[in-house]
Amino acid sequence: MRRRHFLTLLGGATAWPVVVRAQRSSLVIGFLSNLSPDPILRPLAAFRRALQEAGYIEGQNIEIEFRWAEGRNDRLAELAADLIRRQVAVIVATGGGVSALAAKTATGTIPIVFSTATDPVQLGLVASLNHPGGNATGVFILANSLEAKRLGLLHEMVPRAARIALLVNPQAPGADSQFEEAQAAAQTLSQEIVVVKASSEADLDAAFAILSHVGAEASSSRPIRSSTPGANT
Repeated sequence: MRRRHFLTLLGGATAWPVVVRAQRSSLVIGFLSNLSPDPILRPLAAFRRALQEAGYIEGQNIEIEFRWAEGRNDRLAELAADLIRRQVAVIVATGGGVSALAAKTATGTIPIVFSTATDPVQLGLVASLNHPGGNATGVFILANSLEAKRLGLLHEMVPRAARIALLVNPQAPGADSQFEEAQAAAQTLSQEIVVVKASSEADLDAAFAILSHVGAEASSSRPIRSSTPGANT
């Protein structure tokens, strides 16, 4: 998400309740993620910097309540509910669609700002991209639509590879569309796709063992960013 876009979403405040603007000195922002802090230290620094540029300074006129699932997506519902009890003014949901869905399920009134690589309309986060409606808005990163580009680049690097392994997390939102995009691209390149599934970092060793047996000559994936259950790939 670009810094200017964050400023618009978080600093514009046009979608925030009137009571929030009236009590800016006690504004509490909820931050919900299925990740842990260490992998996203740089985005966190940019997040704080963007808030400061909009006039929101942590420890002065805002507080940020961080809730980290540490790779356990089954904890997201509990963490989202905890933010609701904390009476946050807005929830920033990061780490993919699972965090945004947890926040959306927890509240239909508190504004939610999300980032996701899965179509938010398909996820049920928004009514449409042009008119989101409801209490959720954010950035849709067109990652799945890049599967054709990934396979194209892989084909350039390994032009003779006829069998491609696709490492995918079946529990992640958008896994089906990721496979469909890759399969269509592989057919165009006259390649065969072999799907290898991994739902967590713990599954990766077994997944790579499978790769060595299926005769794949190259592989495509997005990195695992969290642990069981429902990690993103």
